Amino acid sequence: MQPDARTYLWDAVEATHRIERFSFERTYEDYETDELLRSAVERQFEVVGEALNQLSKRFPEIASRVPDLARIIAFRNLLIHGYAAVDDAVVCQIRTERLPELARVLE
Repeated sequence: MQPDARTYLWDAVEATHRIERFSFERTYEDYETDELLRSAVERQFEVVGEALNQLSKRFPEIASRVPDLARIIAFRNLLIHGYAAVDDAVVCQIRTERLPELARVLE
């Protein structure tokens, strides 16, 4: 049975909520020094990107309503395939400046 669009959206929304919970009241310095926090946040960004990637393949009309969809998927690909080049400052910037709006749109 193929998932419907709500499944992918739910997965992405839940991942954004996890990122918020994991990083609540945590500083950039916390992020830099806590490998468990970094791993958890990066993993949830991967889930967001993959869920939206699958949404774009199976339900392009819905996915087209997600702002910066291609950049979100590219970020997921960087986290997975270019892990050695991941910049903690960029991850934290996306987390603080972009994630709340993305969560709102997805909800």
